[in-house]
Amino acid sequence: MLNRVRSAVAHLVSSGGAPPPRPKSPDLPNAPSPQTAAPPEAPRSPPARAGSGSAAPAKTVEARASFSRPTFLQLSPGGLRRADDHAGRTVQSPPDTGRRLPWSTGYAEVINAGKSRHNEDQACCEVVYVEGRRSVSGVPREPSQGQGLCFYYWGLFDGHAGGGAAEMASRLLHRHIREQLKDLVEILQDPLPPPLCLPSTPGAPGSSDSSHLVGSQSCWSSQKEVTHESLVVGAIENAFQFMDEQMARERRGHQVEGGCCALVVVYLLGKVYVANAGDSRAIIVRNGEIIPMSREFTPETERRRLQLLGFLKPELLGGEFTHLEFPRRIQPKELGQRTLYRDQNMTGWAYKKIELEDLRFPLVCGEGKKARVMATIGVTRGLGDHNLKVCSSTLPIKPFLSCFPEVRVYDLTQYEHCPDDVLVLGTDGLWDVTSDCEVAATVDRVLSAYEPNDPSRYTALAQALVLGARGTPRDRGWRLPNNKLGSGDDISVFVIPLGGPGSYS
Repeated sequence: MLNRVRSAVAHLVSSGGAPPPRPKSPDLPNAPSPQTAAPPEAPRSPPARAGSGSAAPAKTVEARASFSRPTFLQLSPGGLRRADDHAGRTVQSPPDTGRRLPWSTGYAEVINAGKSRHNEDQACCEVVYVEGRRSVSGVPREPSQGQGLCFYYWGLFDGHAGGGAAEMASRLLHRHIREQLKDLVEILQDPLPPPLCLPSTPGAPGSSDSSHLVGSQSCWSSQKEVTHESLVVGAIENAFQFMDEQMARERRGHQVEGGCCALVVVYLLGKVYVANAGDSRAIIVRNGEIIPMSREFTPETERRRLQLLGFLKPELLGGEFTHLEFPRRIQPKELGQRTLYRDQNMTGWAYKKIELEDLRFPLVCGEGKKARVMATIGVTRGLGDHNLKVCSSTLPIKPFLSCFPEVRVYDLTQYEHCPDDVLVLGTDGLWDVTSDCEVAATVDRVLSAYEPNDPSRYTALAQALVLGARGTPRDRGWRLPNNKLGSGDDISVFVIPLGGPGSYS
């Protein structure tokens, strides 16, 4: 009981490791979609009715958030029910009729085998037009002057503890990216290096002359080189943080339950930007070569960052956890003995004398897919999770979770790609049972069976990857050809072709 009281007091008096508040982002849910490059965003596939009775408004919002599928699947009510069938696990893809996804992108998904009530993955594929906010010169741009930018966008969102965060991110994250790019439209189209400062509006705070504050013998003898590429990376990183902050503000009124991993691809001005926050994965298969475009963020891969935060801010541990890692849980009878341990500075192991504080539960425990932060969550980056607490405690876990993605850049103009070169995005349901090499082998096997100019080949490849990870039902489970267990998780896959006529138009 004393520990619980201490935990509650620590939770009330400390702000933890959360980042300081930032200015609110624009009211993106009500912002109209641009009409220049893409049609208005259609409503997502409607939720299936669970029964004939009417539900309370809050429950209706929750049902919509947890049981809606991507718009581009164009699912009928019957198709939506099949997509939600845990027993049949029918693979879903966009229909052959109608408008194809940009670049003839392939997509396929399948629901889990009963892990959660609904499919908590979400996906988004958009063409987004960005109109500049201002001229670099400070003079408002006339409508006829200059042109905006258009970027292609793909996103996979793997939800956990509910589908609300993934559904919200799939609707809004690309709008946050568009908002962050508005100041960069003219800069990105100018071959000159980016300006150090953007002019402020006359009369606005900070617009007065401050040259007298800098002496003639300034220590800043040179200026760091900032590339256009790094500006786009920064815009994507900021967009993730604004998305996470919006979830924090709206989590109660809009039933934004749980959190989600986010894997996003942006194509802009000849370069592909892959941003990952979570345990999804992206690889490029080019002429048989595998090029990793992301890395997973788990308690194991981010152990030192988590331990450092626990060391610097011990109040976040609530007196219930230790930031040190041990090969196994320390027992009271072992007090005074020497045991193996490692802290935030170590990659190897050493011995230390066991003290009373070492009996606390370790901040990072387990290994592989069973590794957890505070014995609760198995991913360390993503969006949402603002209400996540340690089991049977008031101790929040969010301070240890980062919303910032790692962004990797691939320059499409540096290589001559063929129609069989693809970028494969998948949630962890694919990669839990499929290696990079197995994916590359499937790419070669499936695409070689189609003509290079057949636009349906990439959807067929996405379906083959999902089917290969799901397996077939037998022996009271889903089995792979080698009789090992198939993936029982939600599986979502994008296949983005990097070569072929018209890919970069």
